[in-house]
Amino acid sequence: MLADEIALGMRVRYPRTGTTGAVVRIEQIGGNRFAELDCTHLLYLTDLLIPAGQAKQAATATQEEDAKEIIRREREFAAGSGLQEALKNIDQSCEGGG
Repeated sequence: MLADEIALGMRVRYPRTGTTGAVVRIEQIGGNRFAELDCTHLLYLTDLLIPAGQAKQAATATQEEDAKEIIRREREFAAGSGLQEALKNIDQSCEGGG
């Protein structure tokens, strides 16, 4: 994102840590432009911030696809002989330690 595109009140995300918040202050320090986020009250280089909406939508879509794939694999495993074979190989004891 271009540093000039950052505006007060804009929701942004710092991708290195996943911090997301609204810009409450913009400051120029030593030739660099920084934005303060409301959630941490820390300054972040505006060059490294991205709009919060874009990153969140991409992450949600990926998580939904991953969840559907996991459910599909678990259903296949439960329907097949793999689960029954695994259950035959346990001795019904609790190995909780302690």
